[in-house]
Amino acid sequence: MKRTKIVHLLRSDRPLDEVLVKGWVRTRRDSKGFSFLELNDGSCLKNLQVVADASIEDYGNVKRLNTGAAAAVTGRLVPSQGGGQKWEVQADTVSVIGQADEDYPLQKKRHSDEFLRTIAHLRPRTNKYGAAFRIRSHLAYAIHAFFRERGFTYIHSPIITGSDCEGAGEMFHVTALDLKNIPKKDDQVDFSRDFFGREASLTVSGQLSAEMFALALGDVYTFGPTFRAENSNTSRHVAEFWMVEPEMAFCDLAGNMDLGQELIQYLTRYLLENAADDIDLFARFVDKGLKARLEGILSSNFIRLPYTEAVEILKRAKKKFEQPPAFGKDLQSEHERYITEVHFKQPVIIYDYPKGIKPFYMRVNDDGKTVAAMDVLVPGIGEVIGGSQREERLDVLTGRMDEMGLDRDDYWWYIDSRRYGSVPHSGFGMGFERVIMLMTGIRNIRDVLPFPRTPGSIEF
Repeated sequence: MKRTKIVHLLRSDRPLDEVLVKGWVRTRRDSKGFSFLELNDGSCLKNLQVVADASIEDYGNVKRLNTGAAAAVTGRLVPSQGGGQKWEVQADTVSVIGQADEDYPLQKKRHSDEFLRTIAHLRPRTNKYGAAFRIRSHLAYAIHAFFRERGFTYIHSPIITGSDCEGAGEMFHVTALDLKNIPKKDDQVDFSRDFFGREASLTVSGQLSAEMFALALGDVYTFGPTFRAENSNTSRHVAEFWMVEPEMAFCDLAGNMDLGQELIQYLTRYLLENAADDIDLFARFVDKGLKARLEGILSSNFIRLPYTEAVEILKRAKKKFEQPPAFGKDLQSEHERYITEVHFKQPVIIYDYPKGIKPFYMRVNDDGKTVAAMDVLVPGIGEVIGGSQREERLDVLTGRMDEMGLDRDDYWWYIDSRRYGSVPHSGFGMGFERVIMLMTGIRNIRDVLPFPRTPGSIEF
């Protein structure tokens, strides 16, 4: 008999005479002459109630099923005699697939997020984290659906790179050199003897690769892991995270901002329609304002606000910020949240940032002081998307590289793209984990990653 997932049984429109279900025991309650099992197989938030009569042949197996054990049950799907569920299974057979020791740490009580991070290999079995990672899966699917519907081509950008896209220098080095006997030349590491013949790192972005394909295929996107060797232990930073990075040929900054808004609204609508039970859990137990915020995202036409005006709003604010706002400084999380949650009370796209705080590849505006950059800010999180129109003019691009001390030889292939049929093009990066935080109300990025990588933490 083929196993049926619990989510499908709970959605059944009729009783079923013969079903096989497998899952993990959340609770077992014994009464005179029968036992109740609550089974969950991870396919949905709700458990399936199994009623096992003491008269069944292998009833002894039921007594071996404590919390956390894995079981297989055959029986009949029938209308539930109790409240709280539409269907239940009347068991014909119960077998033990895997027993759980008595010290199983996930007992029927609420556990702190801090404790659950110490058992990250077990936390997906809790209601909260099971729901969080189902939502993560839904969002990943919806991202691909969004771009496919719009004719984008999905590309796989390299994880190992010789280019620092962001210019921040906080990159993980990749080497095959013997660390106990590092070759030197002129008192420097001789990377010519390394695996790639030069210095290599884990990528912080797939953008530069995506640009090359956009200039051949039109509209493309990457979606994969990126890495940042930033020694930070804030609730917004991890060393390994995922980025969604579309890149569009013949697209200016306005079109880029439009796509960013469309993507956020598409993902919000998809979750509300396809993951309602999981979203409801977070709205009830994690963030009481979650539903209103998500509905607000759907109903808003995101405000477009120049950086200069944003700074003036912050300066006039009757609030003391830890980092005083000033032209030429990047906006901090406290600034972004004030603008979206206090001043406008809706999503905002800030654009035209000072060129001194942005990377070399962003298009310089006619004023010579700002670049065609944009950030999409949402209530509850702040920035979820950062992007720009790219600099398509060869002379301006190389001049910016010289200003920032970048070696042109390291980017010869990138410069080539401006020599052979360059066109205006735009793109952005969307932090996948920040979107999950937005959609769930979870406030720590460590809790939306299956196995978070942070400074000093790589146990799992």
